[in-house]
Amino acid sequence: MLNSTRRGFLRTLVAGAMILPFAGSGGVSDLLLAQPNSSDDQDLLDELERGCFEFFWNEADPSSGLVRDRAAADGGDTRSAASIAATGFGLTALCIGHHRGYRSQAEIRERAEATLDFLLKHAAHHQGFFYHFLDIRSGRRARFSEVSPVDTAILLCGVLTCRQYFDSASLRTQATQIYERVRWPWALNGGHTFALSWSPEYDFSPLRWDTYCESMMLYLLAMGSPQHPIPAECWRNIRRPWMVYGNYRFISGASPLFIHQFSHAWFDFRGQRDGYADYFANSVLACEAHRSFCQDLSREFPSYGGGVWGITASDSRHGYVAWGGPPLQGPIDGTIVPAAAAGSLPFLYSDAVAVLRMLRSRYGDKVWGKYGFVDAFNPMVGWTSRDVLGIDEGISLLMAENARSQFVWETFMRNPEARLGMEKAGFSPLRQSPALYAVNQPAALASRNSGKLVSTAPKRAGGKS
Repeated sequence: MLNSTRRGFLRTLVAGAMILPFAGSGGVSDLLLAQPNSSDDQDLLDELERGCFEFFWNEADPSSGLVRDRAAADGGDTRSAASIAATGFGLTALCIGHHRGYRSQAEIRERAEATLDFLLKHAAHHQGFFYHFLDIRSGRRARFSEVSPVDTAILLCGVLTCRQYFDSASLRTQATQIYERVRWPWALNGGHTFALSWSPEYDFSPLRWDTYCESMMLYLLAMGSPQHPIPAECWRNIRRPWMVYGNYRFISGASPLFIHQFSHAWFDFRGQRDGYADYFANSVLACEAHRSFCQDLSREFPSYGGGVWGITASDSRHGYVAWGGPPLQGPIDGTIVPAAAAGSLPFLYSDAVAVLRMLRSRYGDKVWGKYGFVDAFNPMVGWTSRDVLGIDEGISLLMAENARSQFVWETFMRNPEARLGMEKAGFSPLRQSPALYAVNQPAALASRNSGKLVSTAPKRAGGKS
């Protein structure tokens, strides 16, 4: 039986008030009511991971290893701007591809070694921090790009994942040198939280990474540094505002969904909390609230109906937009961003994989190319992004792999600096088994976290917020 939202959508269609450019020859009933094949989600996720891996393999310069910020969804791109964040995801992608045999293991290891050698010896940096965008071949600063602490942290997560995964003494030495030369206190700029950025022309930005977001990895890496650590009080100076949406209460700024995903791609927060929160449970709640938010939006934008959800910073018809919610951010227009659901796989496995199955089944080649899903598309107006973005490919790949095997978590968390950073931040195991995080997780996660989410929002246990 159709729920009220889908009945309303059908009434709108029958009244002729909406055109469905993606409906194709199958008709309205096929678009709305066909249920995707639920057999073997593993095949879908492997297809997704392979596509994402191919992006990181093909859209990296073979000599420098730097990865394009974005590329045409069907490949063959010639743009020269590389992103250090995409490169960090790409280094982790090399580990996944080597582990799963997506290409010759010797080739993949050589690419990882070449990338770390280039980052250490040639890529432009300042005080150990990298510029956000670099020329993909020379490694020089791209135009007026800023030095970015948080994008450097994403890169370093990839560097340290390689250090733990590959059996190469020279690679491990270079990875350690890249990490240990970062002078973390410099980027505090005399304060107790990190400056947003720095550039030779404008010095430090007056803005700071001072509110809960994807910067958790930045602070944890900095506190764990053996050479240039920052004090633990910096962690306590991060503001952790509460967000309330319907029955959901969780820590979040007014930011897109990816802030609840990026640090979790590498740092394993399951079964632990600091003095403020169980951050894994917090991300579960944020994803559930986002799903509910999209369901509410379906009254205005039926593209989010029928179990489809997912909006995060992405391409749009009018350029790149940091949109999402709750609360409502940006000029939301019915655009769907597959990376939002893919990045939520460890938190809401059954719901997230169902979204991906539906998108793949309903829209097929209209939204799927050489590198998996396009970055974003709007079925209400027939718009599809021509590109894929490195960071969206990256979070999709890493979180799919974590949901399937926990591989990235297990590899990255072998780094003693990562464990030290969490220790300094005050993380400790939960006193009892955590409230079961998600519904119908795959077998790889079931032994540790399975069943229904029964906990309420994380409760503050002291400290500053």
